[in-house]
Amino acid sequence: MESCYYERVDDIPNSDDDADDFEYFSPTAATLSVWASDIQHGGPPAGLLMRSLLRCAPDPTQEFTRVTTEILGPIGLGLNRVRARVVRPGQQIALIEADLEVRQPGGRYRLAAQSVGWRMRTTDSTTITRAPREPLPSPETLPVVRGVTGDSDLGVDWGTVGFIGTTDTAATPGLHGQTPAVWIKPSIDLVEGETMSNLESVFTVLDVANGLGTTLRPDEWTWMNTDTTVHLVGQPTTPWLGIDADMAAGRHGYGATFADLYDVDGFLGRSAQTVLLGPR
Repeated sequence: MESCYYERVDDIPNSDDDADDFEYFSPTAATLSVWASDIQHGGPPAGLLMRSLLRCAPDPTQEFTRVTTEILGPIGLGLNRVRARVVRPGQQIALIEADLEVRQPGGRYRLAAQSVGWRMRTTDSTTITRAPREPLPSPETLPVVRGVTGDSDLGVDWGTVGFIGTTDTAATPGLHGQTPAVWIKPSIDLVEGETMSNLESVFTVLDVANGLGTTLRPDEWTWMNTDTTVHLVGQPTTPWLGIDADMAAGRHGYGATFADLYDVDGFLGRSAQTVLLGPR
């Protein structure tokens, strides 16, 4: 198994003049989507974008409270480059944006994904703390397995192929729909030689909410999400993310997946994903 999702690339030949502020990465086989062998799963790119957001003009008095990641097209396995900028500076709130571009066969780069995050200043609000959900059972009390399921009868291997096969998971009864809540974390590093932060870990796996929240069969339907928006009420204290998701399918070929998110200490926030539905 690969040891990381991305390897740093420092020597970039034939780079364009606008490339000085980019970081370059080569995606490994651990980023692969289960849907196709030539594109990445949405999770690792979201983690790489969060890494870039965290490193852009960091302010220890602020924390990210809302992040939206847009998947603008297939995220290929060619050379990836990422950069971030401050869109709206401020002491109370700041808006940070990060772009991920993929090098095409002809050498040009195409914008494939983008994250925009609000950072807010922190203050003590302990006396009014309230969570809308009780904590999930700790992953330390549950059986942990690699991947989600290796059941080949589903038509897609959710257990050993590509990105899903690099995650550790633990299931527990959910509060929404007919699907379980699942604890999940990456089992390898985001970038070679780096220790992944808890926030990077959470955003690397958060995209899977769309797959966890449905009972549709992947050999009968596809349910591709085009975006993920996350609202946080705190910061993760470990790499584990608890996801209790449910997908609403509409009548006209689209729907949405909504999820309650958990840290080992309790409720962490909520996510929403737009879903494009299609019969196989």
